[in-house]
Amino acid sequence: MSRKQATLIGFSAVALWALLALFTVGSAPVPPLQLNAICFAIGGAIGLVWVAATEGFGVLKRISWKVYAFGTVALFGYHLLYFSALRLAPPAEASLIAYLWPLLIVLFSGLLPGEKLRGLHVVGALIAFAGAALIVTRGGISARAEALPGYGLALLCALTWSSYSLISRRLGQVPTAAVAVYCLATAVLSAVAHVALEDTLWPVGARGWISVLALGIGPVGLAFYTWDIGVKRGDIQMLGTASYAAPLLSTLALIVAGVAAASPVLVLAAAMIAAGAFLAAMAGRSR
Repeated sequence: MSRKQATLIGFSAVALWALLALFTVGSAPVPPLQLNAICFAIGGAIGLVWVAATEGFGVLKRISWKVYAFGTVALFGYHLLYFSALRLAPPAEASLIAYLWPLLIVLFSGLLPGEKLRGLHVVGALIAFAGAALIVTRGGISARAEALPGYGLALLCALTWSSYSLISRRLGQVPTAAVAVYCLATAVLSAVAHVALEDTLWPVGARGWISVLALGIGPVGLAFYTWDIGVKRGDIQMLGTASYAAPLLSTLALIVAGVAAASPVLVLAAAMIAAGAFLAAMAGRSR
């Protein structure tokens, strides 16, 4: 697989994550950790079917338990921190801080073997982040001192996912099949946390169940496998910058579905994200 092919596969994860908000709205009133448990169980099952049809389960036995622990802590930790941050801080501000992870990937990618951080990478990532900020904050923020714990958890959330992506690059020899175990272990931990912290509520009607199934297949399933391929074999700096397209695409999906209304801010945000991705692409070509 070429670097370009792997990057394109990684882009598919961003496209799938763009559907996360739409399907999450449709899955109401299922609480977050319960939804996590269901969706990661579906995503893990898909991975097991794929492993059985390709490399066989023997490949899973050859992977160190330390790698499984790393992936599970990252996936479960990211989602637990994110949900906790949204409960302790205003959602817009918490989401914006949590969405520092693509910028962190770009900034720290220069520490990876064979990678070099260029000025255009940083400028492109900052412009794309600003574009995403317009969408997430809806043009305004209201930082409050009492929300500081939530802001801290959101920052830990960003550090968790950026670290997972960068370390996965260093673990390039580990087969993507390992993600199936990450997902199943995350499902178990999410189920335990759900029982301890939430009331059980099931999807309502066919729309609710279809939304949950779609989440498990796409944004909380296949996306983690394609992201793993992208960060291990593709242009991780380009992927980091392009990830800021997710909130834009997510908002567009909500508009198409009639859940949200269009606004002029989207046009400016789209232009900024596209410009940031273009600059990152130019920096990548200069390799």
